[in-house]
Amino acid sequence: MKITDRLRKDADHIWSRIFEHPFVVELYSGILPMDKFIPYILQDYNYLVGAIRNFSIMVSRAESVGVMKDLVEIVNLEAESEFKGYGEFLVSFGYSLEDAACIEPGPMNVAYENFLLMTSSLKTVAESLAAVLPCFWSYHEIAMLYQQKLPSNGNRVYVDWATVYVSDEYITLLNKLKGLVDSLGQDVDYQKLKEVFIQGSRYEYMYWDAVYNRDGWPV
Repeated sequence: MKITDRLRKDADHIWSRIFEHPFVVELYSGILPMDKFIPYILQDYNYLVGAIRNFSIMVSRAESVGVMKDLVEIVNLEAESEFKGYGEFLVSFGYSLEDAACIEPGPMNVAYENFLLMTSSLKTVAESLAAVLPCFWSYHEIAMLYQQKLPSNGNRVYVDWATVYVSDEYITLLNKLKGLVDSLGQDVDYQKLKEVFIQGSRYEYMYWDAVYNRDGWPV
């Protein structure tokens, strides 16, 4: 069994909760209130900017030129898949990229990003990739699980958003990430990979929950 398959199996109890989260279910059904989706888009754009910083740290710590090139390719794929779509979404909601960049990240956003940056700064590249993999992978699995709902989804914005995660560009990005974890992870204790993968999966669930419940800074 591949390392990524083991990680996915060990995190299934968390991912099943993600798949059933009301934000996810309502979005794919087309009934999610737009006043919950727009704050999500703004917060998630901030997360994506942090993700680029995170991959930049990994590039600087990679031990081979080959891995460096693979990581740079991932950043480029990310820019072509998610980033491009987010810019279009923001404009349709009356926001510019500069507006989104000025939005204060919520507490869960800060905690999640700090976890990823800390992992990439202090642990191996394999662990860093395992920590970020749940985000990319779970979005694809969610899209595959609920894609049969899209034809009856009356919200065109939600359909366009969801389609990104089953696109060829996104699948290429995901497979590149999984392949790196499988190859680099052979030289790392599996329990270390599992620890950060589980933690990343937990943050994914908590992120959905935070945006759905509009959890902000209490003071």
